Amino acid sequence: MSPAPVIIAIDGRSGAGKTTLAVELAARLRAHHKVSLFHLEDIYPGWDGLAAGIERYVSTVLTPLSRGQAASWTSWDWANHYDGDARVTLPAEIVIVEGVGAAAEAARPMLGAVIWAESPDDVRRTRALERDGATYEPYWDLWAAQEQEWLGRDDVPGHADLRVRNLADGSAPADLLQLLPYLPALAPVLAPELSARRGLRLHAERIEAAPDAPTLFHSLYGGSGNAVWLESSNTGSGPDSTDPVQRTAAERSRFSIMADDGGTFGQCVTHRGGVSRISAGSSTANVPGPFFRWLDTVWGRRAVRTPEGYPGEFTLGWLGCLGYELKRETGGSDLSAPTPDAALIFAGRAVVLDHAEGTAWLLALEAPDAGGWLVEARAAVEAAADPTQEAGGSTGVVRPTTPPTFRSRDTGARYREKIAAAQHQIAQGNTYEVCLTTTLEATVPAGSLDPWATYLSLRSRNPAPFASYLRLGNVAVASTSPERFLKIGSDGGMRAEPIKGTRRRAADPQEDSRLRTDLATSVKDRAENIMIVDLLRNDLSHFAMPGSVTVSRLCAIESYATVHQMVSTIDAHLLPGAPRAEAVAACFPAGSMTGAPKISTMAILDNLEAGPRGIYSGAIGYFSLNAAADLAVAIRTLVVSTAGDGTAELSLGVGGAITSDSDPDDEYEEIRTKAYGVLSTLGAEFPED
Repeated sequence: MSPAPVIIAIDGRSGAGKTTLAVELAARLRAHHKVSLFHLEDIYPGWDGLAAGIERYVSTVLTPLSRGQAASWTSWDWANHYDGDARVTLPAEIVIVEGVGAAAEAARPMLGAVIWAESPDDVRRTRALERDGATYEPYWDLWAAQEQEWLGRDDVPGHADLRVRNLADGSAPADLLQLLPYLPALAPVLAPELSARRGLRLHAERIEAAPDAPTLFHSLYGGSGNAVWLESSNTGSGPDSTDPVQRTAAERSRFSIMADDGGTFGQCVTHRGGVSRISAGSSTANVPGPFFRWLDTVWGRRAVRTPEGYPGEFTLGWLGCLGYELKRETGGSDLSAPTPDAALIFAGRAVVLDHAEGTAWLLALEAPDAGGWLVEARAAVEAAADPTQEAGGSTGVVRPTTPPTFRSRDTGARYREKIAAAQHQIAQGNTYEVCLTTTLEATVPAGSLDPWATYLSLRSRNPAPFASYLRLGNVAVASTSPERFLKIGSDGGMRAEPIKGTRRRAADPQEDSRLRTDLATSVKDRAENIMIVDLLRNDLSHFAMPGSVTVSRLCAIESYATVHQMVSTIDAHLLPGAPRAEAVAACFPAGSMTGAPKISTMAILDNLEAGPRGIYSGAIGYFSLNAAADLAVAIRTLVVSTAGDGTAELSLGVGGAITSDSDPDDEYEEIRTKAYGVLSTLGAEFPED
């Protein structure tokens, strides 16, 4: 009797390529493990024996194997249509069972992982008949009817841990091996595969060119279903400026990153309601559990060295967005949003623009397809840097033919009532500050608004240090955020830069200066900012070295294209060995978007706002392979969700901090000011009451 093995079942309809997939997967796993393989086609008692075959398999094969015992079973003689010889399947570290019914309901309690293989119906029939010849053809309909009846009462695909669209092009086993180590039941036994995935080598190439960024992104990733551009669209101030505010802006604005999930290592993940759905090529895995726990399995340890001479912190990794509703994992209540709670891509290759040096860096993990991509990317950079070529829409304003008509979750009167309710909670001692938000939404024909063109217009009108464009399946995000949520350096340095306090910009210089001075001298805005600074000092302290938490800037004024903002900077240093994903979770969501104290105020906000925030007030950024992260607060952010009915839903969140001395009219005017940059770009108006 051996230790109980990990059993992987590969199920699917006839002709889905299960046998070939199982054999190829077993061959790859045998590099590190003892693997046993069982084919259900050897045990079905005839062409009408699916149900009986499943019963035989569970009782005589799967049950003893799951106990670490050898399985003795009787084969089926397909030529004589009768029981054949007796056979034995030995246990092993990993057992792969494949065939129709391998993951049937009675089998699932004994399985470590269920893989469902699928292929188009015409492909399945052709594949099955080519494999089994003319003997199968008279029985195809009979067998298919049994499959249909069985699946009608046993939803095996719905219980699958992984699903693979098996195109029989040789890619499926490699795709599966990328995802199998994510499954909790397989992670311990697949430690060698996990180590190999972390043993990566990074190629970095510097190009002396300053390409037009929109042209480059469109050239490389215009056709990608999933692509991310994290950029600074307000470059200009140099790092050697004598103005400390400009030096700070230059640090934030130095690099732009663009990538998709293509290539050997490309993956994407979406998290909804406690399940992470991870895709790699043809395969998709469902991993239950909290998002931040999953993040800890894929990020936080140094997997690559920073290349010599490379000045950036991003060395490939995960990029995308975290939605506000992830607060369910950090002390908030459980609410559902129409957009994913998190959506990230894994980039095994990317372009990084260094605006300070006027150079471009090509980053790629060593892989068979890396060389070809480097040639393509190098040519795209050089073409986008050619001054004789037309720029890719980096200037100018593109508006929809018909401006969208937005509706608000709250009328002006209703929002003012919520301000009064928040002030009542403050008076009762339940909170000190409530960051009350509302949502503007519009429904438009899907083809009437191009998210890419909209983003180019936004970045032109409202440049920001943490601007970003995300295309993630049917969701596009166009953000011109000025606010950093959290930065964790590869060396463990941490930084948060909350914004609290806003004034509009004015065309008249004297009026503009008066507004800036008004913000700088506002007792109320300063109090708001300092309360959030104290909250973030506490958030950072959970995983910081004692005595390392400092406030290097307090209530500084920064000016952007449409607003003046009050910004503070809190620094700390991570404890050696501290779990970095948990350090991010300890600060999430951004205190500048909740109020203080955070947990009790989030509960108050749930009652007041009466709806999810979605991506708005979550975070956008990256988690790098060298254990660094840089995340912006998702504000000044338009979210475009394309539905299957030919429409697209536009969503824009806005809000402000409410204190005991807030004036409701002033607070309502503030959310109108914050919405102006996006709405004016679309030619839209703030909805009237």
